[in-house]
Amino acid sequence: MVAWSNNWEKCDGENMEMNEEKKEIFVFVEQTDGVVEQVSLEVLGKAREIANKLGSSVTAIILGEKVQDLARDASKRGADLVLFGESPLLKDYTTEAYSKVVESQIKERDPDALLIGATHNGASLAASLAIKVGAGLMAHVVELEIEEGTGMLLGSVPGFGGSIVSVCKCSKGRPQMATVRPGIFRAIEPSNDVGNGEIAPIQVNLSPLDKKCNVLERNVKRTKELSRAERVVVVGLGSKGDFELPKKLAAEIEADFGVSRPLADRGLYDKEHVVGSTGQSLNANVAIVLGVSGASHFASGIRDVKTVIAINNDPKSQIFKQADYCVNGDMFEILPYLTEELKT
Repeated sequence: MVAWSNNWEKCDGENMEMNEEKKEIFVFVEQTDGVVEQVSLEVLGKAREIANKLGSSVTAIILGEKVQDLARDASKRGADLVLFGESPLLKDYTTEAYSKVVESQIKERDPDALLIGATHNGASLAASLAIKVGAGLMAHVVELEIEEGTGMLLGSVPGFGGSIVSVCKCSKGRPQMATVRPGIFRAIEPSNDVGNGEIAPIQVNLSPLDKKCNVLERNVKRTKELSRAERVVVVGLGSKGDFELPKKLAAEIEADFGVSRPLADRGLYDKEHVVGSTGQSLNANVAIVLGVSGASHFASGIRDVKTVIAINNDPKSQIFKQADYCVNGDMFEILPYLTEELKT
C-alpha cells in the first residue's frame, strides 16, 4: 500500500506513515451551456484506470447553473462520486468564482490528485488553483503513469516545440495536479451493465463580488477534431507545401487532413491541423502519412492509430519504424496511382 502525506516535504521512503484512508482522485468536468467538454470525459476514463491501479476512488466535480443531469451522466463514465454545484453565478465560467468553489472542495476532501482538461478554461482554473493551494502543476500532459514504489503520478509534458517530452512529477504540494491535452485518452462509454457512481450537491457560497467580470457575448469557433476522425491523411515537409495530390487522396477516401508541425511553423498550413505532441493525437483506424520523417514529437500523435501507412523517399526514415505498411518512393509519383486504385 502507498502512503500519502499532507506534508510532502517531509515525506520520504523510510519516514512515511501508513495511511489507511482511501485515496481520492479529483476530476474537474467542464461544461459550457449544458454541454460537457469531451476532454473531461477522456480524463475521467484515465482517472478510473489510475484509480483501479492505486486502489483509489474517483470524484468528479461539475459546476454550472443547472448541471444535475450532467452529473448523472458523469456518474456513468468512471466516477465513484460526482459533486455538482449549482448557482446563477456559475452559469458562465469565470476563474474567480469557479476556483473558489473547487478550492473549498479541495480543502474539505484533501484529494491526492486533481486532473483537468487542458482547454482554455481548464488551464486558467488549474493555474489559479495551484497557486491558491500551493500545489505543483504538470501542464498539458500527453501521458499519465504511476511511479513504481511511490504511487505518485508521472506526467509526460512536451517541450521545445515538441522536440522533447519530459517526464515530470509534483514532489511538493497537494494535490498533485495536471492538465491533460484533448484526444489523448479514451472516454468510458456509459453502460447499463456497469454500476453508476453516486451524485451529491455541494454548497456554493458565492456572492456577486466573487465575479470580477461578466460574460456579455460568446463567439465559439468549432475546429475539426482530428482525434475523432476514422481516417486521416497527414503530410510533412516532404510535400514541400504542395497539398493538391494529398488532398485529392483524402477526398477520395473521405479522410480528414493533417500536417506535421514544421509545415504549420512555416505558415504553410493552419496549426489547428497539426498532428503530434504539440498538436492533436489520432485515434483513427487508418492514417496515411506522406513525407513525414517520424520524429518523436510526431510519433506520439499516431501511436494509437490502428493501421499506419507511410510513404517516404528516405529508406532510413524513422517513420518506417512506426508504420504498419511502408512504401519507399516519391509521394508525388505514387499518389496518382494510389488514388486511382482506391476509386475502384
